[in-house]
Amino acid sequence: MTTFDSTKASLNDLLREIREGKIQLPDFQRGWVWDDDHIRDLLVSIARSFPIGAVMLLEAGGEVRFETRPVEGLEKQIPKDQKPEKLILDGQQRLTTLTQALALDAPVRTTTAKGKKIKRHYYFDIRKAVEMPHALEEAVIAVDENKQLRSNFGRDVVLDLSSQELECQQLYFPCNQIMGSDDWEATLHQVAPEHFGTYMTFRSQILAPFRSYQLPVILLKKETSKEAVCLVFEKVNTGGVQLSVFELITASYAADGYNLRDDWFGSKVRNVESRRARIEQDDLLKGTEATEFLQAISLLHTFEQRLADIAAGKTGKQVRPVSAKRADVLQLPLSAWQQWADDLEAGFKLVGRFLRKECFYSRKELPYSTQLVPLAAVLARLGDRWLEPRIYDKLARWYWCGVLGELYGGAVETRMANDYEELLRWFEDDEALPRTVRDASFQPDRFDTLRSRLSAAYKGINILVLREGSKDWFWKASIRELDASEIALDIHHIFPRNWCESTGIAREEYDSILNKTPISYKANRKIGGDAPSEYLPRIQQEKQVGLSDEEMDALLTSHAIAPELLRANDFYRFIEDRRRRLAGLIESAMGKKVNQAYEQEEYASDFQEQ
Repeated sequence: MTTFDSTKASLNDLLREIREGKIQLPDFQRGWVWDDDHIRDLLVSIARSFPIGAVMLLEAGGEVRFETRPVEGLEKQIPKDQKPEKLILDGQQRLTTLTQALALDAPVRTTTAKGKKIKRHYYFDIRKAVEMPHALEEAVIAVDENKQLRSNFGRDVVLDLSSQELECQQLYFPCNQIMGSDDWEATLHQVAPEHFGTYMTFRSQILAPFRSYQLPVILLKKETSKEAVCLVFEKVNTGGVQLSVFELITASYAADGYNLRDDWFGSKVRNVESRRARIEQDDLLKGTEATEFLQAISLLHTFEQRLADIAAGKTGKQVRPVSAKRADVLQLPLSAWQQWADDLEAGFKLVGRFLRKECFYSRKELPYSTQLVPLAAVLARLGDRWLEPRIYDKLARWYWCGVLGELYGGAVETRMANDYEELLRWFEDDEALPRTVRDASFQPDRFDTLRSRLSAAYKGINILVLREGSKDWFWKASIRELDASEIALDIHHIFPRNWCESTGIAREEYDSILNKTPISYKANRKIGGDAPSEYLPRIQQEKQVGLSDEEMDALLTSHAIAPELLRANDFYRFIEDRRRRLAGLIESAMGKKVNQAYEQEEYASDFQEQ
């Protein structure tokens, strides 16, 4: 069954339906943004009978229900409760421009090319249009809201069209009379009959193309799914504006009288507190996206549907899957939000507590934000049970397997759904190992390629070092305490770059996480570019430090560093020893040997369905 029709419609009919409110905008459409130059160009294109592109409309009245609004400029003319017959998906800017310039008496609210807001009435200079039909750009003029053109910084009026009589006498035709000019022609007969012949030529050459102009129209039928509407909008939107899931669901819930935007962002006008702001009171949760919250709602909702299907005796494909995929998020009913939003908000707040127990204290330290989606959904369901040792240990192991196995980059909707369902099963059955725990592996040679502090595994390993209680080499405090006190920290080379290069050590050998550790800027400056055997005594002998060899060695050990190898400037043995020490931290976090390689399950369906 085809989901669309392709036809043509006259510009006059489209403008009439827009004025009558039969054609409106879905509320997810952005505001009208065309500037004065674009408006003039569009008017000239139609006058020359040039194509201006197709418009795409969606039949109203189907299962896809949106909050709607009139085209800009008609807000006061169309009753708020009037239901449209069609919605504009593509062509908003063109149709809004034509409505304001051709069908309304009010001035067009537009902007200059530089973005300054202006109000303009548009006219054709009849003489120029007739005399120069191939240079119509010069015949289209715009005057201010008083229908005057001024010079000398607005002090002198050089053209006054403030009455219909003045328009006729000076032969300037208002664009808002193009589709019906009987009244204007009657005035022309009375005040300037000598110009009527010139006007009739203008009417034939310019007005006739407007009145007979046809636009290609693609009409999506009301059976079109919400996901298809979203995807079609993004494909055809010439402004390059991506439509988010949140915006589409907001428009859908508004049709049921619920303001999702107020719920998430808050509203001072309507005295609604922001759910996002409540979540972001925890610094670790700053930047939580509405789409991520909706994905977690989808996990909770679809899991309940799955349980209901199983309880009803359904099997196989009859049982709905747990999902965080876009198509399923778009199908979330308002009841799902109302049922789960408060529980999930509490779940996200528990995420912050969990992360702190795992020694994360800053948002920038988090390896993945995507992994927080199933984590929040799980915690929303568990409530206080997440602190039970048996559950917490499994939750922590799963988290670190996702981080150190680098499994939450890219398209991860399928993994989110699997992890949510499998974690809940694992909490009750020790043998039901989740795929993320089973799939995760960390090969020893991965250390050699971890150079960017932005990568998930790099961040994770850094936290594993910090949570062992690593101490600074200058200040008498742990690195975590310094970080909390906002004392500048550096991720610094242990064997300095200058020393490595002067010794002939290649960059790919010294510039990895194996030769880096977090220290304060003070300690960093004391190191300089010297060999460890030189900078370590220098640090120890500082008056503010005053450490014995044993005390300094203890500090080094807290960074998973072998003091004797560092003091001996034995770079290669140091690197291999640190590889072993860091591997031990990773093994403890993941609950498996670093050198074990598990065959990873393919998640190709994620990419095929994007």
